[in-house]
Amino acid sequence: MFKLSRVLLALACVTFVGACSKPGGDATDAKPADAASADVNTPADLSSDAQKFSYSIGFDIGHNLSQPQIKDNIDIKALEKGLEESNAGQTSRLTDKQREEIKTAVSKKIQEKQVAERAAAAQKNKDDGDKFLADNAKKDGVKTTASGLQYEVLNEGKGDHPKATDKVTVNYKGTTLDGTVFDSSYDRGQPVSFPLNNVIPGWTEGVQLMTPGAKYKFYIPSKLAYGERGAPPKIGPNSTLVFEVELISVNAPAPAPAAAPAAPAAPAMKMVPKTK
Repeated sequence: MFKLSRVLLALACVTFVGACSKPGGDATDAKPADAASADVNTPADLSSDAQKFSYSIGFDIGHNLSQPQIKDNIDIKALEKGLEESNAGQTSRLTDKQREEIKTAVSKKIQEKQVAERAAAAQKNKDDGDKFLADNAKKDGVKTTASGLQYEVLNEGKGDHPKATDKVTVNYKGTTLDGTVFDSSYDRGQPVSFPLNNVIPGWTEGVQLMTPGAKYKFYIPSKLAYGERGAPPKIGPNSTLVFEVELISVNAPAPAPAAAPAAPAAPAMKMVPKTK
């Protein structure tokens, strides 16, 4: 959640500071000013550096203000008037107290709307997921585990099943129920490796069912995926997810080093507390 006043201030400040302190910049990289660097495609009313700079700042602020939760509460003409009068050194037509009160009130309204929209999305995703899984469980070839994970064998492999403590290398594609791809190692052109106990529960359980060379399709309930929090912006709250996973290899963790020979018994001594 946020306070609208802080958002608006941040938009202006971050945009300005970001333009002035972009990493890697240096005096030798700066372009000559005004006419010397004029682009033939630059509009006539944006010919000077001041005009271009001002337009760029305004455009960036406008882009951020176009977010749905903010846009409905913005009157551009009034915003322009506030900028003009403040910049001209005029006295505000609203008192400090009035300005703070309206910013607080609108911020609260936006927050309440966000909470309501998220709750509605979470409920819809849960209902859609429950219905999908109930129907999917009836299909030939789809198996359901005790946890509620559903899977389908596309290709079987050979060898040993990985354990949760193993590191695996896989290719995969993840989609939401409407078929939208939110992540894919295939699209990136390379497989990924990770400890199997360091991913969502549906993956930890499902990949242990596989052997190297196998390709499975997993239908993962939200409780075994990202739950009520989701993984914004691509995965909403309570989303059921679908993954195609190809297990390429399994790398067991290195064995622990052998214990050192026991040392001769030492005289009893006072225990020293561990340092924090």
